[in-house]
Amino acid sequence: MRPLLVLRPEPGNAASVAAARAMGLTVLGTPLFAIDAVPWTVPDPAAFAGILAGSANLFRLAGPGLARLARLPVLAVGAETAQAAQDAGFAVAQVGEGGLAEVARNLAPGRYLRLSGADPAPLAPPPGVAVETITVYAARPLPLDPAAQALLQGPCVVALHSGEAARHFAAECARLGLARGNVALACLAPRIGPKAGPGWQAVEISAKRRDQPLLALARQMCQNL
Repeated sequence: MRPLLVLRPEPGNAASVAAARAMGLTVLGTPLFAIDAVPWTVPDPAAFAGILAGSANLFRLAGPGLARLARLPVLAVGAETAQAAQDAGFAVAQVGEGGLAEVARNLAPGRYLRLSGADPAPLAPPPGVAVETITVYAARPLPLDPAAQALLQGPCVVALHSGEAARHFAAECARLGLARGNVALACLAPRIGPKAGPGWQAVEISAKRRDQPLLALARQMCQNL
């Protein structure tokens, strides 16, 4: 069985590693990004119908000013983000399955506040919907850990949770002269694989945009490739 490499930031990295080990996988977790808070100005909550939440990071890192928005319902990208919102004292009005773009496409008319990381993926809301985006955290790229470099010398599977991770991982492999032919990518969403570029042994997409289905896919790849 091939080993699995998990590159997502903490605290998600440790959770994915624990879940993968419970599945019987040999797994190495080495975050490829650190997530840092970004100063921001809290807008008037009365101007918005709700908060679009694409990551649990916003509830961990937005700071004390976030409490001023607690009257607004949260439309969360998935279950993990919804749980973080509830833990922070917010009511969750919707939990998505197919990404924040899918949530945005089905919004009722109104004005919504999107609290996000730097350089967020674009949204295409329907007519009658306005979205104001404020950056409250940013991902800081990290060099590929030496243990990960060693693992990538042989056949392995890499779990990619974002397009940013795919781009940075590919760039690190190029910088370090690491071959791609024995490395297979398990991707959380369809847009992630193309951002890693060509040359990988295999690129497969999780059936759902959640960590557990992604790890199930990675296990199949570790067993069968």
